[in-house]
Amino acid sequence: MVSRSLLRQGARLARYSSPQLGPSPSAVAVVRQQRYKSTSTSTSSSPHMPHGNGRFINIVEVGPRDGLQNISGAPVPTDIKLELIRRLFQSGVKVMEVGSFVRADKVPQMADTPQLLPMLRDMPEARGKDIHLPVLIPNMRGLDNLLKLEEAHSGDGKGRLTDEISVFVPASDAFCRANNGTTVDALLASLPAVVSKAINHGYRVRGYVSVVMTDPYSGKVPVEAVNRVTAALDGMGCYEMSLGDTTGEGDVLSWVGMWEGLRKEGVDMDKVAAHDTFSSALASITALLPLGLRTIDSSVAGLGGCPYSPGATGNVATEDVVRLLHTLGYETGIDLDKLAETGGWVSEKLGRRNDSNVGRAMEARRRVKETRVSASI
Repeated sequence: MVSRSLLRQGARLARYSSPQLGPSPSAVAVVRQQRYKSTSTSTSSSPHMPHGNGRFINIVEVGPRDGLQNISGAPVPTDIKLELIRRLFQSGVKVMEVGSFVRADKVPQMADTPQLLPMLRDMPEARGKDIHLPVLIPNMRGLDNLLKLEEAHSGDGKGRLTDEISVFVPASDAFCRANNGTTVDALLASLPAVVSKAINHGYRVRGYVSVVMTDPYSGKVPVEAVNRVTAALDGMGCYEMSLGDTTGEGDVLSWVGMWEGLRKEGVDMDKVAAHDTFSSALASITALLPLGLRTIDSSVAGLGGCPYSPGATGNVATEDVVRLLHTLGYETGIDLDKLAETGGWVSEKLGRRNDSNVGRAMEARRRVKETRVSASI
């Protein structure tokens, strides 16, 4: 995906007429105030920062949810998830997907989300300023399950389990049928009630648009379809939308073309989430940075994939993205050394290859350095 300036209201909203189930005017006002504004005041003029000049880029870490949900075999133990989340926060991550309220028989790796969320309240790293722990909510049942869980823990004095949820809509009918068992129109018609209820209960709502480039079942996705879904999510009250290249087929030309096309339609985007199936994610991100990109969804160690997108590999690796941004002079607030160590750790725990090129290189160098230090003692 490529993720987070937010959509302007306008005539484009007429393309989608949602039921009159939106949030109250006061709730909408709160949502509009929540819309992301850059938190960086850095004005670095280092000659080593010719492009970014210290501009802050937000990283949304999706590894604990989108990254782990496609791992086959036995469920990843909850204590490993907790330690992964702890290490990611210690590296400087501020926004992290931590779970989802979906059917356990469909996504067994997320079955422990109701147990995980209460545990995170006892983790100091997960309760700091500007920390957000979004959970995926696919429908009203998922939201009701979250609210029941919140109520069950409301009397322990530890605060809310989370302040943010996310909803997602594919940009193509073929993928929507495979992934959601319904059409795009039907899904869009069902979500305003979910978003409205979530906002009225005090949650921020983030919208995801998937398969923004190609659909594995029907081919190229028209930019008009992406615009329509994005505008609909905006109209519901989502504080920001993330564009997801689920198949990983987006390249520099297609990303820039879609970006400019959306802006011509009045859609002012600044967020991206990219899969790296064809090794073009970093090049695409680099091309979008001068066009205003300021939020990127990524996954530690390149964890991820999609069961409904045959051949799609993991999300673009957070380590690779952070190193690219730092090299170009952008700030992320993330300690790359700690992040790379976390990627190596979780890959070892999962018994899988670390799909971050940067992470593998840094871990190899760290081991060599440790060996030399040990030999000199």
